[in-house]
Formats: sequence, structure tokens, C-alpha cells
Amino acid sequence: MAFNFPLSSSLKKARWKVKIRDRERCEPPHVTIIKGTDAWRIDLRTREFMDDSPDPALVPKELLNLIFEEKALRQICEQWDKMYPNDKVSGDSGNEE
Repeated sequence: MAFNFPLSSSLKKARWKVKIRDRERCEPPHVTIIKGTDAWRIDLRTREFMDDSPDPALVPKELLNLIFEEKALRQICEQWDKMYPNDKVSGDSGNEE
């Protein structure tokens, strides 16, 4: 099941969403910012945008500050690790050799 990060009412009213989508096993750990049909992916390991288009400059600083706040980022990373235990943000697959 997808994870929806809680946002302020002003960001919700502006149609912004922050999610970890289902079926993302073949990609690096990331969170997706969505507005309408546009989507921006942020790599949870590097903390960088994964795509040049749409322009990352279109994402409000308020939203980025919220995502990168320490507690929020920890929650997002923990959720990714829970959803995809074989591709954890830390790079630890959880499989002991």
C-alpha cells in the first residue's frame, strides 16, 4: 500500500502530495512529489532530484523544507524501508551473508 506523507492544509489545497508509491522495487529508494499530472522523484540516499523534467524549481521551498526536516525525512526513510526491506535507504538489504 502506498504511503502518503501528511501535508499542511495550504499545500493540500494547492494540490501537492508527497508519496512513496507501490511497485517501486526496481528503482533507488525515493519519495515522489506530485501536483496534478507532474511528478518529481527525490532519491532518499543522495537527497537529490532524480529527473530534470519537470523542472525541480517548480517545487515550493516550503514543501522541500518540510520533506528534508530531520524528523520528516526519518519517517519517510523508515516507511521506505518497511515497504521495501530488500532495498533499504541505508543500502542494507537486511540479508546476512
